[in-house]
Amino acid sequence: MASSSPSKKYVIRKRNPDPKTSALLVIDMQNYFSSMAKPIMNNTLLIVDLCRRASIPIFFTRHCHKSPTDYGMLDEWWNGDLILDGSPDSELIPEIGQLAAADEVVEKNTYSAFMNTDLQERLAEKGVKEVIVTGVTTNVCCETTARDAFVRGFRVFFSTDATASNDAELHEATLKNMAYGFAYLVDYEQIQKGLFAL
Repeated sequence: MASSSPSKKYVIRKRNPDPKTSALLVIDMQNYFSSMAKPIMNNTLLIVDLCRRASIPIFFTRHCHKSPTDYGMLDEWWNGDLILDGSPDSELIPEIGQLAAADEVVEKNTYSAFMNTDLQERLAEKGVKEVIVTGVTTNVCCETTARDAFVRGFRVFFSTDATASNDAELHEATLKNMAYGFAYLVDYEQIQKGLFAL
């Protein structure tokens, strides 16, 4: 599993998230991805706790499909291996689920947390201008959400130690590409310093 990496070598730009305008996105920490999420669970929980203490809005995405009409290209791409709404696989991992209020959960049916959801409107209502991306998978839903946030005008912070992939090379490639064109790379310690001006 690829969860943490010597990502400082990819850092091009440095900045800390602003607690007054940030939101935390916890992407797809669901039972389906539990083996991939396990190595980053502790860091993810620590970051959630930091954001709660800093009164930063948190949104937890849940990838699920309700009918063939929302399968899109994913059905073909993943040979029918989809996360169906109502299945145990679709539920948030218990450690995460117990922290997520109903109005903090965003259901999505494709890689980006913005596509076919009201996430952008929810962020706008809260005055959010920056997003911190955590979760799984680094190189698919986390990366796509980060890219989408960037082109929608959000400043993006991408976690290096609370994102995970099942492929170390793809995890590293995403971190390198995020730093190059889309996001500030941050780890737990940097988020802590930024939110609490340590």
